Amino acid sequence: MAVISVNGPLKKMHTQLDSDGLAHYELELGDTRVPLSELLNHQLTLVASGEIFCVLCGRKTKKSFSQGHCYPCFTRSASCDICMVSPEKCHFDQGTCREPEWAQSFCFNEHVVYVANSSDPKVGITRATQIPTRWVDQGASWAKPIFRVATRQLAGLIETELKPHISDKTRWQAMLKGAPTEVDLTALAAELTAIVMPYANTLNEQHGPGAVRALLGGGDAEPVKVISYPVVQYPSKIKSLNLDKQPILSGRLTGIKGQYLMFGDEVFNVRKFSGYQVQLEISE
Repeated sequence: MAVISVNGPLKKMHTQLDSDGLAHYELELGDTRVPLSELLNHQLTLVASGEIFCVLCGRKTKKSFSQGHCYPCFTRSASCDICMVSPEKCHFDQGTCREPEWAQSFCFNEHVVYVANSSDPKVGITRATQIPTRWVDQGASWAKPIFRVATRQLAGLIETELKPHISDKTRWQAMLKGAPTEVDLTALAAELTAIVMPYANTLNEQHGPGAVRALLGGGDAEPVKVISYPVVQYPSKIKSLNLDKQPILSGRLTGIKGQYLMFGDEVFNVRKFSGYQVQLEISE
């Protein structure tokens, strides 16, 4: 017997870490949040109506672009521009930003360059206010900030400087199969900081003292964050579920990691289908 039924457009799962570093998840359907971490081993059924609503403007769209945007918002919104993926290519800096006022509030605030281990060690960037949310969304088991910088572009420049020495990608299938091999992130952070410090010093000369701040010693040092996930069974093989091809998804919830729901060996990327109108039913 269904114990709950909720209907609305999907949104990226809301996450929170408890004092033990365990991630807790809520599935957002419109204005309703369903506490998924409490529903492990329950039967979930997701039924897509075929309707998609833009996550930015709310209009109905036949196709989703960039994780839930209609085509006009995809082409006009600064949040969908290439510099969101590659901040070193900042359009504001070039005078070609689509939404300069939005950029002032989003890009011109403190960002963090970090190392994390989701499937392998990687470098990444995020707004300072998005820690630890960004790490949970990527399924990181360990993470550590290594630089605090004044703007998003500076974070992208530091990340680009580090890419020849460390990947900036997560192997999502490996991430979903369990925790990766543990790596000493403190030692790795020290090694990467030493490599990039000459360039960081140059950026400080260009943008002012403190624009790029290393987080190695003294009061600025930050510890490695250890994160665990609500999973009772990791998949041994990965089959990705797709609402466009299979509008009804049903299975026993065996785990949640990153932005993925696990149903045995089948996994569903919630964020990829943001804006899709879905009915959720939960059974014992």
